[in-house]
Amino acid sequence: MQTSPLAGLHDVIVPSHVSWWPLAPIWWLIIVVLLVTVSFISYQLYRARQFKKAKRQAISLSEQHPEDAQQLHILIKRLVLHYYQQSAASQGTKQWCITLDKLTGQQFTEHELMSLYQSQSNQTALAQKLKLAIVQFKLKEPLNV
Repeated sequence: MQTSPLAGLHDVIVPSHVSWWPLAPIWWLIIVVLLVTVSFISYQLYRARQFKKAKRQAISLSEQHPEDAQQLHILIKRLVLHYYQQSAASQGTKQWCITLDKLTGQQFTEHELMSLYQSQSNQTALAQKLKLAIVQFKLKEPLNV
């Protein structure tokens, strides 16, 4: 009798399952890059939020004094003092009008700003204009005026 040629073969050995741990070096690199990227983006968002905190606070304070033009003008002065130089907040009336026009997008006149220092009872239009100026205040405008 002839022997079968398959009789000399051994059983098939199934390879062992490859474990996912320890990770390959490329996976460690991907994890590190992702962590650094997420940390950097989180830090940048935190800094941007902190930078805009003074403007958010000024807007909330302007809601408390919607008709008081003098208080609103003080809030704008404080914003300019915080985000720009001391010299930008302490300019003369004409130069201050130009700075306000540039930073807020509103058109202020010297007469309007001088009326803040007079005892007038009807300054609601100026108060509304100042309140809108606080909301539209530009944070990163170069002041080469």
